[in-house]
Amino acid sequence: MSPDPSLPAARTSGSDWWRDAVFYQVYIRSFADGNGDGVGDLAGIRARLPYLAELGVDALWITPFYPSPMADHGYDVADPRDVEPAFGDLAEFDALLAEAHALGLRVTIDLVPNHTSDRHEWFAAALAAGPGSPERARYVFRDGRGPDGAEPPNNWPSVFGGPAWTRVPDGQWYLHLFAPEQPDLNFADAEVVAVLETTMRFWLDRGVDGFRIDVAHGMAKPAGLPDMVPMEDTGLLDDHGPGDLRFDQDGVHAVHRRIRAVLDEYTDRMAVGEVWVSDDARLARYLRPDELQLAFNFKLLTADWAPDELRDAVVHSLATVAGTPAPACWVLSNHDRPRHVTRYGDGELGTRRARAAALLQLALPGAAYVYNGDELGMPDVEVPDEALQDPIWERSGRTERGRDACRIPVPWSGGEPAYGFSSRRATWLPMPEGWAPLTAEAQAADAGSMLSLYRSALALRRTSPAFAGESLAWLPAPEGCLAFRRPGGLVCLANLSGADVPLPEGRVLLASADVGGGVLPADASVWLQA
Repeated sequence: MSPDPSLPAARTSGSDWWRDAVFYQVYIRSFADGNGDGVGDLAGIRARLPYLAELGVDALWITPFYPSPMADHGYDVADPRDVEPAFGDLAEFDALLAEAHALGLRVTIDLVPNHTSDRHEWFAAALAAGPGSPERARYVFRDGRGPDGAEPPNNWPSVFGGPAWTRVPDGQWYLHLFAPEQPDLNFADAEVVAVLETTMRFWLDRGVDGFRIDVAHGMAKPAGLPDMVPMEDTGLLDDHGPGDLRFDQDGVHAVHRRIRAVLDEYTDRMAVGEVWVSDDARLARYLRPDELQLAFNFKLLTADWAPDELRDAVVHSLATVAGTPAPACWVLSNHDRPRHVTRYGDGELGTRRARAAALLQLALPGAAYVYNGDELGMPDVEVPDEALQDPIWERSGRTERGRDACRIPVPWSGGEPAYGFSSRRATWLPMPEGWAPLTAEAQAADAGSMLSLYRSALALRRTSPAFAGESLAWLPAPEGCLAFRRPGGLVCLANLSGADVPLPEGRVLLASADVGGGVLPADASVWLQA
Protein backbone atom coordinates (compact mmCIF):
# COMPACT_ATOMS: atom_id res chain seq x y z
CA MET A 1 0.00 0.00 0.00
CA SER A 2 1.65 3.24 -1.11
CA PRO A 3 1.27 6.59 0.64
CA ASP A 4 -1.16 9.00 -1.01
CA PRO A 5 1.00 11.74 -2.58
CA SER A 6 -1.76 14.27 -1.91
CA LEU A 7 -1.35 13.83 1.84
CA PRO A 8 1.15 15.85 3.89
CA ALA A 9 4.34 13.88 4.53
CA ALA A 10 4.10 12.06 7.84
CA ARG A 11 6.38 13.47 10.50
CA THR A 12 7.72 10.08 11.52
CA SER A 13 11.36 10.17 10.51
CA GLY A 14 14.32 10.84 12.74
CA SER A 15 14.95 10.22 16.39
CA ASP A 16 12.57 11.51 19.07
CA TRP A 17 9.73 11.46 16.53
CA TRP A 18 7.26 11.26 19.40
CA ARG A 19 8.09 14.68 20.81
CA ASP A 20 5.39 16.45 18.80
CA ALA A 21 3.54 13.45 17.37
CA VAL A 22 -0.24 13.10 17.37
CA PHE A 23 -1.17 9.58 18.45
CA TYR A 24 -4.55 8.04 17.68
CA GLN A 25 -5.85 5.63 20.30
CA VAL A 26 -7.56 2.61 18.73
CA TYR A 27 -9.76 0.85 21.27
CA ILE A 28 -9.70 -2.34 19.26
CA ARG A 29 -13.12 -3.69 20.20
CA SER A 30 -14.80 -0.48 19.07
CA PHE A 31 -12.86 0.83 16.08
CA ALA A 32 -13.78 -1.36 13.10
CA ASP A 33 -15.01 -4.95 12.69
CA GLY A 34 -13.43 -6.82 9.80
CA ASN A 35 -14.99 -10.28 10.23
CA GLY A 36 -18.62 -9.43 10.95
CA ASP A 37 -18.90 -10.69 14.53
CA GLY A 38 -19.80 -7.28 15.99
CA VAL A 39 -16.40 -6.82 17.68
CA GLY A 40 -13.56 -4.70 16.30
CA ASP A 41 -10.39 -6.47 15.21
CA LEU A 42 -7.03 -6.14 13.46
CA ALA A 43 -8.55 -6.61 10.00
CA GLY A 44 -10.89 -3.72 10.73
CA ILE A 45 -7.95 -1.50 11.66
CA ARG A 46 -6.09 -2.48 8.47
CA ALA A 47 -9.10 -1.53 6.35
CA ARG A 48 -9.25 1.92 7.98
CA LEU A 49 -5.55 2.79 7.81
CA PRO A 50 -6.07 5.09 4.77
CA TYR A 51 -8.67 7.00 6.81
CA LEU A 52 -6.16 7.48 9.63
CA ALA A 53 -3.46 8.62 7.19
CA GLU A 54 -5.87 11.12 5.65
CA LEU A 55 -6.90 12.31 9.11
CA GLY A 56 -3.28 13.31 9.59
CA VAL A 57 -2.19 11.52 12.75
CA ASP A 58 1.40 10.36 13.13
CA ALA A 59 1.05 7.17 15.14
CA LEU A 60 -1.43 4.65 16.52
CA TRP A 61 -1.82 3.23 19.99
CA ILE A 62 -3.70 -0.07 19.78
CA THR A 63 -5.21 -1.39 23.00
CA PRO A 64 -4.54 -5.05 23.97
CA PHE A 65 -5.23 -7.63 21.28
CA TYR A 66 -3.55 -10.54 23.10
CA PRO A 67 -5.19 -13.85 24.05
CA SER A 68 -7.52 -13.09 26.94
CA PRO A 69 -10.68 -14.39 28.65
CA MET A 70 -11.85 -10.74 28.40
CA ALA A 71 -12.72 -10.28 32.07
CA ASP A 72 -11.46 -6.71 31.57
CA HIS A 73 -11.70 -6.60 27.77
CA GLY A 74 -8.12 -7.54 27.02
CA TYR A 75 -6.30 -6.04 29.99
CA ASP A 76 -6.35 -9.52 31.55
CA VAL A 77 -3.63 -11.01 29.34
CA ALA A 78 -3.27 -14.79 29.13
CA ASP A 79 -0.38 -14.72 26.63
CA PRO A 80 1.41 -11.41 25.92
CA ARG A 81 3.14 -12.74 22.78
CA ASP A 82 0.23 -13.79 20.61
CA VAL A 83 -3.08 -12.51 19.21
CA GLU A 84 -6.56 -13.27 20.55
CA PRO A 85 -8.28 -15.28 17.79
CA ALA A 86 -11.30 -12.96 17.93
CA PHE A 87 -8.97 -10.15 16.80
CA GLY A 88 -6.93 -12.07 14.20
CA ASP A 89 -3.50 -13.66 14.34
CA LEU A 90 0.18 -12.70 14.23
CA ALA A 91 0.20 -12.68 10.42
CA GLU A 92 -2.67 -10.15 10.47
CA PHE A 93 -0.77 -8.01 12.94
CA ASP A 94 2.39 -8.13 10.84
CA ALA A 95 0.40 -7.08 7.78
CA LEU A 96 -1.19 -4.21 9.70
CA LEU A 97 2.23 -3.07 10.86
CA ALA A 98 3.71 -3.18 7.36
CA GLU A 99 0.78 -1.32 5.80
CA ALA A 100 0.76 1.33 8.53
CA HIS A 101 4.48 1.93 8.06
CA ALA A 102 3.97 2.20 4.29
CA LEU A 103 1.46 5.00 4.98
CA GLY A 104 3.88 6.80 7.29
CA LEU A 105 2.07 5.76 10.46
CA ARG A 106 3.96 4.53 13.51
CA VAL A 107 2.35 1.76 15.56
CA THR A 108 2.52 1.49 19.34
CA ILE A 109 0.82 -1.21 21.41
CA ASP A 110 -0.26 -1.74 24.99
CA LEU A 111 2.11 -3.39 27.44
CA VAL A 112 0.35 -4.70 30.57
CA PRO A 113 3.08 -5.45 33.12
CA ASN A 114 1.27 -5.06 36.46
CA HIS A 115 -0.83 -8.22 36.23
CA THR A 116 -1.74 -11.23 34.10
CA SER A 117 -4.97 -13.08 33.49
CA ASP A 118 -5.83 -15.77 36.01
CA ARG A 119 -5.81 -18.06 32.93
CA HIS A 120 -2.12 -17.36 32.30
CA GLU A 121 -0.04 -20.55 32.52
CA TRP A 122 1.99 -18.98 35.32
CA PHE A 123 -1.06 -18.51 37.53
CA ALA A 124 -2.24 -22.05 36.93
CA ALA A 125 1.23 -23.24 37.94
CA ALA A 126 1.15 -21.03 41.05
CA LEU A 127 -2.14 -22.51 42.20
CA ALA A 128 -0.87 -26.05 41.61
CA ALA A 129 2.52 -25.56 43.26
CA GLY A 130 1.31 -24.31 46.62
CA PRO A 131 2.59 -21.90 49.28
CA GLY A 132 6.28 -21.02 49.33
CA SER A 133 6.93 -22.25 45.80
CA PRO A 134 8.90 -20.36 43.11
CA GLU A 135 5.72 -20.43 41.03
CA ARG A 136 3.83 -18.50 43.70
CA ALA A 137 6.73 -16.08 44.08
CA ARG A 138 5.91 -14.67 40.64
CA TYR A 139 2.68 -13.28 42.12
CA VAL A 140 1.75 -11.65 45.43
CA PHE A 141 0.49 -14.50 47.62
CA ARG A 142 0.16 -14.06 51.39
CA ASP A 143 -1.32 -15.80 54.37
CA GLY A 144 -4.49 -14.20 55.72
CA ARG A 145 -5.07 -12.49 59.04
CA GLY A 146 -7.42 -13.33 61.86
CA PRO A 147 -8.60 -16.77 62.98
CA ASP A 148 -7.46 -19.42 60.51
CA GLY A 149 -6.22 -16.69 58.16
CA ALA A 150 -9.79 -16.01 57.11
CA GLU A 151 -9.34 -12.25 56.67
CA PRO A 152 -7.44 -10.58 53.82
CA PRO A 153 -3.74 -9.83 54.44
CA ASN A 154 -4.42 -6.08 54.48
CA ASN A 155 -7.19 -3.56 53.90
CA TRP A 156 -6.41 -2.62 50.30
CA PRO A 157 -9.45 -2.15 48.04
CA SER A 158 -9.61 -3.18 44.40
CA VAL A 159 -9.87 -0.35 41.88
CA PHE A 160 -12.89 -2.21 40.49
CA GLY A 161 -14.63 -2.47 43.86
CA GLY A 162 -14.45 -4.89 46.78
CA PRO A 163 -11.25 -6.11 48.43
CA ALA A 164 -7.99 -6.44 46.48
CA TRP A 165 -7.52 -10.01 47.73
CA THR A 166 -9.03 -13.37 46.81
CA ARG A 167 -8.54 -16.56 48.80
CA VAL A 168 -7.51 -19.81 47.10
CA PRO A 169 -8.48 -23.33 48.26
CA ASP A 170 -5.29 -23.95 50.27
CA GLY A 171 -6.01 -20.87 52.38
CA GLN A 172 -3.59 -18.31 50.98
CA TRP A 173 -4.71 -15.06 49.39
CA TYR A 174 -3.49 -13.41 46.18
CA LEU A 175 -3.42 -9.69 45.41
CA HIS A 176 -5.35 -8.17 42.51
CA LEU A 177 -5.52 -4.39 42.39
CA PHE A 178 -8.11 -4.77 39.65
CA ALA A 179 -10.46 -7.73 39.01
CA PRO A 180 -9.90 -11.13 40.69
CA GLU A 181 -9.16 -12.41 37.19
CA GLN A 182 -6.13 -10.07 37.10
CA PRO A 183 -3.61 -11.29 39.72
CA ASP A 184 -0.77 -8.82 40.35
CA LEU A 185 2.75 -9.90 39.45
CA ASN A 186 5.61 -9.62 41.93
CA PHE A 187 8.29 -7.39 40.41
CA ALA A 188 10.68 -8.23 43.20
CA ASP A 189 10.99 -11.60 41.43
CA ALA A 190 13.83 -11.52 38.88
CA GLU A 191 12.04 -13.88 36.50
CA VAL A 192 9.06 -11.55 36.26
CA VAL A 193 11.27 -8.67 35.11
CA ALA A 194 13.25 -10.85 32.72
CA VAL A 195 10.12 -12.19 31.05
CA LEU A 196 8.74 -8.66 30.63
CA GLU A 197 11.93 -7.79 28.78
CA THR A 198 11.54 -10.87 26.57
CA THR A 199 7.96 -9.84 25.75
CA MET A 200 9.09 -6.33 24.80
CA ARG A 201 11.78 -7.69 22.47
CA PHE A 202 9.26 -10.04 20.86
CA TRP A 203 7.21 -7.07 19.66
CA LEU A 204 10.10 -4.69 19.04
CA ASP A 205 11.73 -7.31 16.82
CA ARG A 206 8.50 -7.44 14.80
CA GLY A 207 8.81 -3.69 14.23
CA VAL A 208 6.47 -1.99 16.69
CA ASP A 209 7.48 1.58 17.38
CA GLY A 210 6.77 1.62 21.09
CA PHE A 211 4.46 0.86 23.98
CA ARG A 212 1.82 2.42 26.13
CA ILE A 213 2.55 1.11 29.64
CA ASP A 214 -0.66 0.19 31.44
CA VAL A 215 -0.79 1.19 35.12
CA ALA A 216 2.77 2.49 34.84
CA HIS A 217 2.69 3.69 38.47
CA GLY A 218 1.90 0.15 39.68
CA MET A 219 4.25 -2.88 39.72
CA ALA A 220 6.10 -1.99 42.96
CA LYS A 221 4.54 -2.86 46.32
CA PRO A 222 5.70 -1.58 49.73
CA ALA A 223 7.61 -3.94 52.01
CA GLY A 224 5.33 -5.84 54.34
CA LEU A 225 2.18 -4.72 52.47
CA PRO A 226 0.92 -2.58 55.39
CA ASP A 227 -2.63 -1.32 55.69
CA MET A 228 -3.32 1.96 53.93
CA VAL A 229 -5.45 4.97 54.73
CA PRO A 230 -9.02 3.70 54.24
CA MET A 231 -10.53 5.11 51.06
CA GLU A 232 -13.45 4.43 48.79
CA ASP A 233 -12.51 3.75 45.20
CA THR A 234 -14.58 5.37 42.48
CA GLY A 235 -14.18 2.40 40.20
CA LEU A 236 -11.73 4.40 38.08
CA LEU A 237 -8.03 5.01 38.34
CA ASP A 238 -7.17 8.25 40.08
CA ASP A 239 -4.46 9.68 42.28
CA HIS A 240 -5.54 9.31 45.89
CA GLY A 241 -2.34 10.80 47.23
CA PRO A 242 0.53 9.50 49.39
CA GLY A 243 -1.75 7.45 51.64
CA ASP A 244 -2.54 5.08 48.79
CA LEU A 245 0.16 2.43 49.11
CA ARG A 246 -0.96 0.49 46.04
CA PHE A 247 0.60 2.87 43.51
CA ASP A 248 3.58 5.17 42.93
CA GLN A 249 5.97 3.30 45.20
CA ASP A 250 9.63 4.24 44.76
CA GLY A 251 10.54 0.76 43.56
CA VAL A 252 8.53 1.22 40.37
CA HIS A 253 11.31 3.36 38.94
CA ALA A 254 13.70 0.41 38.86
CA VAL A 255 11.20 -1.36 36.61
CA HIS A 256 11.03 1.64 34.29
CA ARG A 257 14.79 1.77 34.04
CA ARG A 258 14.75 -1.85 32.88
CA ILE A 259 12.02 -1.04 30.34
CA ARG A 260 14.01 1.92 29.04
CA ALA A 261 17.18 -0.15 28.74
CA VAL A 262 15.39 -2.56 26.41
CA LEU A 263 13.97 0.29 24.31
CA ASP A 264 17.43 1.80 24.00
CA GLU A 265 18.67 -1.41 22.34
CA TYR A 266 16.57 -0.36 19.33
CA THR A 267 16.37 2.76 17.16
CA ASP A 268 13.63 5.36 17.58
CA ARG A 269 11.42 3.38 19.97
CA MET A 270 9.46 4.89 22.84
CA ALA A 271 7.14 4.28 25.76
CA VAL A 272 4.39 6.41 27.25
CA GLY A 273 3.19 5.70 30.76
CA GLU A 274 -0.32 5.69 32.16
CA VAL A 275 0.69 7.41 35.38
CA TRP A 276 -2.16 8.59 37.59
CA VAL A 277 0.02 10.82 39.76
CA SER A 278 -1.13 14.43 40.03
CA ASP A 279 1.82 15.82 42.00
CA ASP A 280 4.10 17.55 39.46
CA ALA A 281 7.36 16.53 41.11
CA ARG A 282 6.38 12.89 41.56
CA LEU A 283 5.13 12.62 37.98
CA ALA A 284 8.38 14.16 36.73
CA ARG A 285 10.33 11.28 38.31
CA TYR A 286 8.90 8.94 35.66
CA LEU A 287 10.41 11.17 32.97
CA ARG A 288 14.03 11.10 34.07
CA PRO A 289 16.57 10.45 31.29
CA ASP A 290 16.66 6.70 31.92
CA GLU A 291 12.91 6.17 32.33
CA LEU A 292 9.83 6.93 30.18
CA GLN A 293 9.97 9.11 27.07
CA LEU A 294 6.41 10.32 27.70
CA ALA A 295 3.84 10.17 30.49
CA PHE A 296 0.20 11.04 30.14
CA ASN A 297 -0.63 14.11 32.14
CA PHE A 298 -4.33 13.74 32.88
CA LYS A 299 -4.94 17.28 34.11
CA LEU A 300 -6.47 18.37 30.80
CA LEU A 301 -8.66 15.27 30.77
CA THR A 302 -9.95 15.93 34.28
CA ALA A 303 -10.35 19.72 34.02
CA ASP A 304 -13.81 21.27 33.76
CA TRP A 305 -14.65 23.71 30.97
CA ALA A 306 -13.48 26.74 32.92
CA PRO A 307 -10.61 29.12 32.08
CA ASP A 308 -8.88 28.81 35.45
CA GLU A 309 -9.02 24.99 35.40
CA LEU A 310 -7.76 24.69 31.82
CA ARG A 311 -4.97 27.21 32.37
CA ASP A 312 -3.99 25.44 35.59
CA ALA A 313 -3.88 22.14 33.70
CA VAL A 314 -1.53 23.58 31.10
CA VAL A 315 0.69 25.35 33.64
CA HIS A 316 1.11 22.22 35.79
CA SER A 317 1.66 19.95 32.81
CA LEU A 318 4.43 22.16 31.46
CA ALA A 319 5.93 22.51 34.96
CA THR A 320 6.06 18.71 35.25
CA VAL A 321 8.27 18.32 32.18
CA ALA A 322 10.30 21.52 32.61
CA GLY A 323 13.22 19.80 34.32
CA THR A 324 13.06 16.56 32.31
CA PRO A 325 14.07 15.51 28.78
CA ALA A 326 10.39 14.82 27.99
CA PRO A 327 7.81 16.99 26.26
CA ALA A 328 4.31 17.43 27.62
CA CYS A 329 1.72 14.83 26.63
CA TRP A 330 -1.88 16.00 26.24
CA VAL A 331 -5.08 13.94 26.33
CA LEU A 332 -8.74 14.99 26.37
CA SER A 333 -10.47 11.58 26.38
CA ASN A 334 -9.66 7.88 26.57
CA HIS A 335 -11.34 4.52 27.10
CA ASP A 336 -11.46 4.93 30.90
CA ARG A 337 -13.10 8.35 31.26
CA PRO A 338 -16.24 10.14 30.03
CA ARG A 339 -15.73 11.66 26.58
CA HIS A 340 -15.13 15.39 26.61
CA VAL A 341 -18.19 16.16 24.46
CA THR A 342 -20.25 14.77 27.34
CA ARG A 343 -18.09 16.24 30.10
CA TYR A 344 -18.43 19.70 28.59
CA GLY A 345 -22.22 19.65 28.45
CA ASP A 346 -23.31 17.08 25.85
CA GLY A 347 -25.43 17.92 22.82
CA GLU A 348 -24.78 21.07 20.83
CA LEU A 349 -23.08 22.82 23.76
CA GLY A 350 -20.71 19.93 24.43
CA THR A 351 -19.87 19.63 20.74
CA ARG A 352 -19.13 23.34 20.40
CA ARG A 353 -16.84 23.23 23.41
CA ALA A 354 -15.19 20.03 22.19
CA ARG A 355 -14.36 21.77 18.89
CA ALA A 356 -12.74 24.59 20.85
CA ALA A 357 -10.90 22.12 23.10
CA ALA A 358 -9.49 20.29 20.07
CA LEU A 359 -7.79 23.47 18.86
CA LEU A 360 -6.56 24.20 22.38
CA GLN A 361 -5.07 20.70 22.76
CA LEU A 362 -3.46 20.62 19.33
CA ALA A 363 -1.95 24.09 19.75
CA LEU A 364 -0.02 23.08 22.86
CA PRO A 365 3.65 22.08 22.59
CA GLY A 366 4.44 18.39 22.92
CA ALA A 367 2.66 15.16 22.01
CA ALA A 368 -1.10 14.76 21.79
CA TYR A 369 -3.38 11.73 21.99
CA VAL A 370 -6.73 11.56 20.18
CA TYR A 371 -9.16 8.83 21.26
CA ASN A 372 -11.00 7.06 18.45
CA GLY A 373 -14.19 8.99 17.80
CA ASP A 374 -12.89 12.28 19.23
CA GLU A 375 -12.51 13.46 15.64
CA LEU A 376 -16.21 12.74 15.05
CA GLY A 377 -17.41 14.43 18.23
CA MET A 378 -18.70 11.17 19.69
CA PRO A 379 -20.53 11.58 23.01
CA ASP A 380 -20.97 9.04 25.78
CA VAL A 381 -23.97 6.75 25.34
CA GLU A 382 -26.15 5.47 28.16
CA VAL A 383 -25.92 1.68 27.87
CA PRO A 384 -28.92 -0.37 29.12
CA ASP A 385 -28.26 -2.30 32.31
CA GLU A 386 -28.56 -5.65 30.57
CA ALA A 387 -25.90 -4.68 28.00
CA LEU A 388 -23.24 -3.40 30.42
CA GLN A 389 -19.95 -5.28 30.17
CA ASP A 390 -17.42 -3.41 32.32
CA PRO A 391 -16.41 -5.53 35.36
CA ILE A 392 -16.91 -2.44 37.52
CA TRP A 393 -20.69 -2.89 37.17
CA GLU A 394 -20.79 -6.28 38.89
CA ARG A 395 -17.86 -5.69 41.26
CA SER A 396 -19.53 -2.55 42.64
CA GLY A 397 -22.78 -4.39 43.33
CA ARG A 398 -24.27 -2.68 40.27
CA THR A 399 -23.84 0.77 41.78
CA GLU A 400 -21.09 2.00 39.41
CA ARG A 401 -21.93 1.75 35.72
CA GLY A 402 -18.30 1.64 34.65
CA ARG A 403 -16.71 2.77 31.41
CA ASP A 404 -18.91 1.29 28.69
CA ALA A 405 -20.51 4.64 27.85
CA CYS A 406 -17.26 5.94 26.33
CA ARG A 407 -16.50 2.69 24.45
CA ILE A 408 -19.37 2.58 21.94
CA PRO A 409 -18.24 1.46 18.46
CA VAL A 410 -17.22 4.13 15.95
CA PRO A 411 -19.87 5.00 13.33
CA TRP A 412 -18.47 4.94 9.80
CA SER A 413 -21.32 5.20 7.32
CA GLY A 414 -25.03 4.74 6.67
CA GLY A 415 -28.17 5.65 8.56
CA GLU A 416 -28.78 2.74 10.93
CA PRO A 417 -26.74 0.73 13.44
CA ALA A 418 -24.09 -0.59 13.00
CA TYR A 419 -23.23 2.40 10.76
CA GLY A 420 -20.58 0.51 8.80
CA PHE A 421 -18.69 -0.54 11.93
CA SER A 422 -19.75 -4.13 11.28
CA SER A 423 -21.78 -6.09 8.76
CA ARG A 424 -23.75 -7.25 11.77
CA ARG A 425 -26.31 -4.94 13.38
CA ALA A 426 -25.79 -6.33 16.90
CA THR A 427 -22.45 -4.97 18.10
CA TRP A 428 -20.61 -5.85 21.31
CA LEU A 429 -21.97 -2.64 22.86
CA PRO A 430 -25.21 -1.39 21.31
CA MET A 431 -25.03 1.63 19.01
CA PRO A 432 -27.85 4.19 19.27
CA GLU A 433 -30.31 5.31 16.63
CA GLY A 434 -29.87 8.78 15.15
CA TRP A 435 -26.14 8.72 14.52
CA ALA A 436 -26.25 9.11 10.73
CA PRO A 437 -24.96 12.74 10.90
CA LEU A 438 -22.11 11.60 13.18
CA THR A 439 -20.63 9.04 10.76
CA ALA A 440 -17.23 9.58 9.20
CA GLU A 441 -18.85 9.36 5.75
CA ALA A 442 -21.33 12.16 6.50
CA GLN A 443 -18.72 14.37 8.15
CA ALA A 444 -16.15 13.93 5.37
CA ALA A 445 -18.58 15.62 2.99
CA ASP A 446 -19.20 18.56 5.36
CA ALA A 447 -16.52 21.26 5.45
CA GLY A 448 -17.90 22.49 8.78
CA SER A 449 -17.87 19.13 10.55
CA MET A 450 -15.77 18.04 13.50
CA LEU A 451 -13.89 15.62 11.24
CA SER A 452 -13.04 18.41 8.80
CA LEU A 453 -11.87 20.58 11.70
CA TYR A 454 -9.53 17.84 12.91
CA ARG A 455 -8.17 17.21 9.43
CA SER A 456 -7.46 20.91 8.93
CA ALA A 457 -5.94 21.28 12.39
CA LEU A 458 -3.66 18.26 12.00
CA ALA A 459 -2.52 19.38 8.54
CA LEU A 460 -1.62 22.82 9.87
CA ARG A 461 0.11 21.41 12.93
CA ARG A 462 2.18 19.20 10.65
CA THR A 463 3.14 21.77 8.01
CA SER A 464 2.99 25.29 9.48
CA PRO A 465 6.18 26.82 10.89
CA ALA A 466 3.94 28.67 13.37
CA PHE A 467 3.98 25.53 15.56
CA ALA A 468 7.75 25.57 16.04
CA GLY A 469 9.22 25.43 19.53
CA GLU A 470 8.44 23.50 22.70
CA SER A 471 7.35 26.38 24.90
CA LEU A 472 4.53 28.88 25.12
CA ALA A 473 4.04 32.38 26.47
CA TRP A 474 0.75 33.44 28.01
CA LEU A 475 -0.76 36.55 26.47
CA PRO A 476 -3.16 39.12 27.91
CA ALA A 477 -6.71 38.05 27.13
CA PRO A 478 -10.26 39.22 27.84
CA GLU A 479 -11.77 37.96 31.09
CA GLY A 480 -12.83 34.34 30.76
CA CYS A 481 -10.43 33.69 27.88
CA LEU A 482 -7.08 31.96 27.48
CA ALA A 483 -4.43 33.13 25.03
CA PHE A 484 -0.88 31.94 24.42
CA ARG A 485 1.77 32.19 21.76
CA ARG A 486 4.19 29.57 20.51
CA PRO A 487 7.75 30.59 19.52
CA GLY A 488 6.95 30.02 15.83
CA GLY A 489 4.24 32.67 15.95
CA LEU A 490 1.09 30.63 16.52
CA VAL A 491 -1.42 32.41 18.74
CA CYS A 492 -4.27 30.37 20.24
CA LEU A 493 -7.22 32.18 21.82
CA ALA A 494 -9.93 30.17 23.57
CA ASN A 495 -13.09 32.00 24.58
CA LEU A 496 -14.83 30.59 27.65
CA SER A 497 -16.31 33.93 28.70
CA GLY A 498 -19.89 33.33 27.59
CA ALA A 499 -19.85 36.33 25.21
CA ASP A 500 -18.26 37.32 21.92
CA VAL A 501 -14.75 38.78 22.15
CA PRO A 502 -12.81 40.71 19.48
CA LEU A 503 -10.28 38.79 17.43
CA PRO A 504 -6.65 39.72 18.08
CA GLU A 505 -4.53 41.00 15.22
CA GLY A 506 -3.10 38.35 12.96
CA ARG A 507 -3.99 36.10 10.07
CA VAL A 508 -6.63 33.52 10.96
CA LEU A 509 -5.31 30.01 10.33
CA LEU A 510 -8.28 28.06 11.68
CA ALA A 511 -11.23 28.59 13.98
CA SER A 512 -13.67 26.24 15.66
CA ALA A 513 -16.59 28.59 14.88
CA ASP A 514 -17.38 31.37 12.42
CA VAL A 515 -15.14 34.40 13.00
CA GLY A 516 -16.19 36.30 9.88
CA GLY A 517 -17.46 39.27 11.85
CA GLY A 518 -14.11 39.92 13.48
CA VAL A 519 -15.21 38.38 16.77
CA LEU A 520 -14.63 35.00 18.41
CA PRO A 521 -17.93 33.56 19.68
CA ALA A 522 -18.31 32.01 23.12
CA ASP A 523 -17.07 28.45 23.53
CA ALA A 524 -14.79 28.73 20.51
CA SER A 525 -11.06 28.80 19.80
CA VAL A 526 -9.03 30.35 17.01
CA TRP A 527 -5.51 29.92 15.67
CA LEU A 528 -3.78 33.01 14.32
CA GLN A 529 -0.40 33.68 12.79
CA ALA A 530 1.02 36.56 14.79
